[in-house]
Amino acid sequence: MFESCAELSVEYSDLELKLADPAVHADQSVARRYGRRYAELRPIITVYRDWAALADDVLAATELADDDQSFADELPGLIEREKAAAEHLTRLLLPRDPLDDKDVILEVKAGEGGEESALFAADLLRMYMRYAERRGWTTQIIDAVESDLGGYKDVALAVKARGNPEPGDAPYARLKYEGGVHRVQRVPVTESQGRIHTSAAGVLVFPEAEDVDIVVDPNDLRIDVFRSSGPGGQSVNTTDSAVRITHLPTGVVVSCQNEKSQLQNREQAMRILRARLLAAAQEQAAQDASDARRLQVRTVDRSERIRTFNFPENRLADHRVGYKSHNLDQILDGDLDDVINACLEADNAVRLGDTPS
Repeated sequence: MFESCAELSVEYSDLELKLADPAVHADQSVARRYGRRYAELRPIITVYRDWAALADDVLAATELADDDQSFADELPGLIEREKAAAEHLTRLLLPRDPLDDKDVILEVKAGEGGEESALFAADLLRMYMRYAERRGWTTQIIDAVESDLGGYKDVALAVKARGNPEPGDAPYARLKYEGGVHRVQRVPVTESQGRIHTSAAGVLVFPEAEDVDIVVDPNDLRIDVFRSSGPGGQSVNTTDSAVRITHLPTGVVVSCQNEKSQLQNREQAMRILRARLLAAAQEQAAQDASDARRLQVRTVDRSERIRTFNFPENRLADHRVGYKSHNLDQILDGDLDDVINACLEADNAVRLGDTPS
């Protein structure tokens, strides 16, 4: 049982030695690669060693139980602990999403509902920024188009981990389940009669691509520059600092106007473009493998919602996994772990069912 863990344990020990060698850190890209793999293996090896010790204890207690009542009394508890460790290890050994150790580009787009949808998009942005803060990640708004009332028609947020987190704790591993349409039910600030309205905003989550992940040929790009615009469409800059990049082979278009200089906007637009191209490549691979579980909703339509934020009832519902809670105020303040864990557990259950026994 768990024969593969013996080989992983050898690899883990080898990585420990390599990471302790100062010469390895002379090449930061190599050191980062080793560090990520070490962080990926650490929880597996920790649980494997716990399980192996418990399995030995169960074997010893079983052999001695007939002659010593204390071992007989201890045996049921040991068996339960060994079983729990084995189940935990089985989950850890499930094939990982290769992008789980990535940082994230998260986009929130207003949909149906006009200004109310844009205000809800701003609420979602704040929720994700507060969640990132709770987990010790850093955030940066890399592009934003504001609405007249201070909401967002479209906003892009970069979320980065500090150091080398375990893959299951990296931004993409946690936030990838946020992709889709989020519906809100509440009384808008623009509603004078106190009626509850329904609107929606879309969330797109892309693993942030490194240069080695996606190579973009400059000849495949068309780059246009224009003046930045603010709420209502008015010009907020007298120079052509905003940038629009079109990737000609795929037709993907990215605009960025958040920075003051054309060069900065171009750099941020390229970050978003690489992330989108990486996500598109992964989706195509999933489609080719007849596995569309991870494909995100790309239209902002209330009928394709994944979550409902019901303000009058202080309730959040995730329609994919049947999750419901009545602490919407806390969730909007970044307390997202419970609903994300529910999505993660449902995903693991499906993958366990797909794994040959």
